[in-house]
Amino acid sequence: MKIPMNSDCAKLSNEGCYTIFSFRDSRLKFIAPYSLERYESVVKWDNGYLVVMAKYSHLKEPEEEYIDLIPVLEDLCIEPENYLKPIKKVEVSYA
Repeated sequence: MKIPMNSDCAKLSNEGCYTIFSFRDSRLKFIAPYSLERYESVVKWDNGYLVVMAKYSHLKEPEEEYIDLIPVLEDLCIEPENYLKPIKKVEVSYA
């Protein structure tokens, strides 16, 4: 999923046991909770911190989940402030 360079919207999804966070020409892939089926919606985006609704295999209804991208970016030697600054919103997208 290639996002145009002028876009201010990042995309969130999952592939199996991995969370995928895509923005412009980058695609971050990191371990998701073991029973995650899919992300349903983004409730809140706060400069690197996400509140999302996620569907898990052991629950009937989606549950609120939290994702902090700052430690992920730091582990990848990506400067969080520079990476996150142009992102104005995040959407769930399964292409």
